[in-house]
Amino acid sequence: MTARVRWFAAAGEAAGCAEGEYAGATLGELLADATARHGERLGRVVGRCAVLVDGMRVDDPSTPVREGALVDVLPPFAGG
Repeated sequence: MTARVRWFAAAGEAAGCAEGEYAGATLGELLADATARHGERLGRVVGRCAVLVDGMRVDDPSTPVREGALVDVLPPFAGG
């Protein structure tokens, strides 16, 4: 299965792109595919990020990801 991942801020910098298509039946597999393509730096950044799957926050890497899902990877933002 493939899903579209949008990388924001530091995650986009680590991935070298703003979005891409990745394969995986679960969130963990999907992010592993992305890390394999873009490098371990992305893996380190993703470990600190909030992840939304179709608009819902997901923390469990074993969460299934449907074909065509939209995944947003959001690093912590500073501000007040």
